[in-house]
Amino acid sequence: MKVAIYGQTYSDNALDYVVELLDELSTIPAEIYFEKEFYQLLEKSRTVKEFEVFTAESGLDNSFDMFVSFGGDGTILRAITYVRDLNIPIVGVNTGRLGFLSTFKKEDVRKVVKEFVSGDYTIVERSLVEVHTEPQLPEFENLNFALNEVTVSRKDTTSMITVETHLNGEYLTSYWADGLIVATPTGSTGYSLSCGGPVIAPTAKSLILTPIAPHNLNARPLVISDDTEIRLKVSGREENHLVSLDSRIATVENGREIRIKKSAITIKMIEYTSESFLKTLRNKLLWGEDKRN
Repeated sequence: MKVAIYGQTYSDNALDYVVELLDELSTIPAEIYFEKEFYQLLEKSRTVKEFEVFTAESGLDNSFDMFVSFGGDGTILRAITYVRDLNIPIVGVNTGRLGFLSTFKKEDVRKVVKEFVSGDYTIVERSLVEVHTEPQLPEFENLNFALNEVTVSRKDTTSMITVETHLNGEYLTSYWADGLIVATPTGSTGYSLSCGGPVIAPTAKSLILTPIAPHNLNARPLVISDDTEIRLKVSGREENHLVSLDSRIATVENGREIRIKKSAITIKMIEYTSESFLKTLRNKLLWGEDKRN
């Protein structure tokens, strides 16, 4: 078994659970690789044996069985920039609040290994969206995809922007808003949800257009087929606006056409039987709980 370990943890005791994972992995034949900076963080505060390391540029390949991310949902969004198209299944151990992507509680970290070895899991493919412009934005040249969402939003102004939107070449509408989110089913529980968007099952073949604080009050989130090509063009009082792919941001001049479509690559997520998407929904959104008492 070959395992990659990555993290962005800022809580010192969270590293105790990394050591727990290592202890559990020691009970089976396992090759263990650490992300270089995370390993340096671990070495500073814990005594661990020497491990191989990887970076975003080297050290990973498709021979890995599992990529373990310590942190929150944001850490997994950064993890996909390491995994890219290598098809390494990802699992998240949450070292903070319960997340929708990073679902394993840190106290249950040993189960990550035990349930994987016993086969109590499925691999769920999560779709990505990608961005294209002419010329391509240098910030996204090699990483032009997102797992959660692509967002266009205002910059350097309190005024709203206008987002002219076309779907498969046909004009849809011009959103007068703070911005527009194009979310995947995975991203439906992220930024889009906080702006009033619907929850979509991870395997649905859909994309969501969710306006951010729209002034045209009849503008509502729209669910479309994931084979739709979306074209956006922003205008406003300022010269530039922002485009973000998950947590990565670029400044773009108004008037430049932005094309968004489903990516040809997918990200594989490990969904354990004990930590299903529906269970996460119930826990995170408090569904099925009687709050009258």
